Amino acid sequence: MSLSSLSNRERYLLSLFAVLLLAAVVGPAIPSSRSATFADEQAWGALPNAMDVLSNLPFAAIGIWGLRWLRWLDRAHEEALDAAPAQQTGWHMPVNALDCAWMFFAGLILTALGSAFYHLQPDSVRLAADRAGMAVAFAGVVGFATCERVSARAGWPAAWFTLIGGLLAAAVCHETGNALPWALVQFGGMALIVLLSFARPTSGAVGLRLGWVIFFYALAKLFELADHAIFEATHHLISGHSLKHLTAALAALPVLHALQTIGRQTLRHNPGAVTVTA
Repeated sequence: MSLSSLSNRERYLLSLFAVLLLAAVVGPAIPSSRSATFADEQAWGALPNAMDVLSNLPFAAIGIWGLRWLRWLDRAHEEALDAAPAQQTGWHMPVNALDCAWMFFAGLILTALGSAFYHLQPDSVRLAADRAGMAVAFAGVVGFATCERVSARAGWPAAWFTLIGGLLAAAVCHETGNALPWALVQFGGMALIVLLSFARPTSGAVGLRLGWVIFFYALAKLFELADHAIFEATHHLISGHSLKHLTAALAALPVLHALQTIGRQTLRHNPGAVTVTA
């Protein structure tokens, strides 16, 4: 594929990724904090840092829920194709967006595992594992958003660029202490989603509500920054960091809603798919 064959949006996206990559390579190093201090270090029996560990469960629950929906969509689509070819129904599954959704929901489960593993005994090795899981989820949502607002063909490459960049950034931060690449993955990825939220949806978009993704992510970051203040204000009932986990998990609900929209379209265009159960 040549540059001349790219749409304007695809060129802008490629330029943004090039700028982020260049900044990660030549930008000034940002020292990473090797020792994290969290407000709530209370143990429940033999479980250390209990709330910061258990508050990751919603990531796993929504991840499993999303994967079950995707499996149902795959089965419904296969059954519909057996009953009537896609060209007869006029409905085509957004395959690239669904591939990105598979990555996203699998990433949520990995995020739950990685974050729980990290909070059991925070250290730099476990932090790298935590970030690796987050990188998979970031990649999935960036790819899905790209399918919705840039083009379907750009979504999967965008997801893989984010995934590889995220894993490398987590490794670089662990090995060298330079947090700049990881900051670019985390905040650069969210900046991209903010920019995409202002773009008109592409033809065939299913309606991923990026505004809600941004809202819940921003709220989670605010809770993270107010970790100690919230812990004191709630009389040690819950910390800002635990609330961060719970709120960040809610950012996955718009993706679930988009899958449900695809499911309704599948049933509308392929009535035979109604016999498939999740």
